[in-house]
Amino acid sequence: MRDINVRVLSEEEIGAIHDGTIRILRDTGVMVHHDEALELLAQAGAGVDKNSKIARLGEELVTDSIEQAGKKYVLYGRDPQRTARFGYGDFVLMSSPGQYSWIDTDSGERRPATVADALEAIRLGDALDNITIVGSMAQPEEISEAWRDVFLTGELVKTTGKPTRCWVKNGKTARYILEIYRAVAGGAEALRKRPMVEAFLEPISPLQLPKDGLDIVREFARAGQPVSISPMAMTCATAPGTLAGTLAQENAEIIAGIVVTQLFAPGTPVMYGGIPHIMDPRTSICSFGSPEQGLMAAAMVQMARHYGFPAYVNVGLTDAKLPDAQAGAEKAASLLLAALAGADTFGHCGICGTDHAASLLWLSLDNELADYVKRIARGFEVDAEKVAAEIVHKVGPGGNFLAAEHTVRNFRQELWLPRPAWTRQSWDGWADSGRLSMAERITEQVKQILDAHEPKPLETELARQVDAIVETARRELG
Repeated sequence: MRDINVRVLSEEEIGAIHDGTIRILRDTGVMVHHDEALELLAQAGAGVDKNSKIARLGEELVTDSIEQAGKKYVLYGRDPQRTARFGYGDFVLMSSPGQYSWIDTDSGERRPATVADALEAIRLGDALDNITIVGSMAQPEEISEAWRDVFLTGELVKTTGKPTRCWVKNGKTARYILEIYRAVAGGAEALRKRPMVEAFLEPISPLQLPKDGLDIVREFARAGQPVSISPMAMTCATAPGTLAGTLAQENAEIIAGIVVTQLFAPGTPVMYGGIPHIMDPRTSICSFGSPEQGLMAAAMVQMARHYGFPAYVNVGLTDAKLPDAQAGAEKAASLLLAALAGADTFGHCGICGTDHAASLLWLSLDNELADYVKRIARGFEVDAEKVAAEIVHKVGPGGNFLAAEHTVRNFRQELWLPRPAWTRQSWDGWADSGRLSMAERITEQVKQILDAHEPKPLETELARQVDAIVETARRELG
């Protein structure tokens, strides 16, 4: 079977968006809230107004930066066999790096997130087979925001062997976080050879690169870690009222980030994070589940591929507050569209609504949905053996294929076999087993996993080193 290849833009339309991007960067420019970045841009030939902090980027600088940037990379967990590969055609999922609110698993009520929530989320993320990168999921109020990201990084690397991620606050905390990863990797050079974490730069739409974000990029890129550049331009609010206009502006913001990243550290690998949204014109609230979200995500994958970058898009999300029909429709439609377009990685898992909260139930639901979508994206083979005309002839009219050797040989590869979260029971079988909804089955599944799963801990001496780094951050930053 040929690869399923969803495209929403023609080559001419890709060219039109690129041309609009070049005009925006050349004529309008971007506001860069970072003195060193402005100086580097000026040295590279950009037109820089230091009073307004506006940098106008010529096409040659843009083209050279895109060509220079790395297009593939691998993130390693502390278990070197657990990796996240970008630019290789893999399907990579990440649990959320952290939400301030939490949906309680037992009561279903929303409340502030706690350290205990984060620890459970890390354990669950370690157990779920479709979660490639484990995020902290929670932003616990018990820990001061001044050093919370350092604390969460410490707990992540102590608890899971997978690649990890939390939101990094600024350049100061980034240094402690990199120190933790260097300790786990075996030193600065070891971390450079086998990156364990990526910086996340979110340009502020329209057309601004923030100081704290660029500080983080500078620290991570110069330590040999890749950079994900992901603005959230919002149609009708922080971006034009057309999808094409939003894409052109979003593309300009990403490319401006690529240019600065390459000036900080030439050759740094980059993730193209095309994650635009729309503003609902009736409520003025950002939407995570609109049909336009899926369309723009697929288009952003095409733009990323046009430049050669791996693509991160915000899909598999929903505006729903409960795991209901709306949630299923919005999540499945957008995730499937982006997967068939060829995205590398997708919206953070475990989020309820438009960043309203995180939840273990939602994380496990996303893990199940990914399994379903991955089966569709895999497609199926067509050849003489699979067409099976000889087998049909052998069985003949009125026979059955249940006991045929051909069936036994092929059915596990051909058919997706759902796990206990799904039901294919008869009506009576479903009723006799408690008439449970999918959400109820997943809730029980989450509890069973947490009761049974024990992640492999970090070696005792390394754990002490990590704790010492976290304690130093607490004293010096908190």
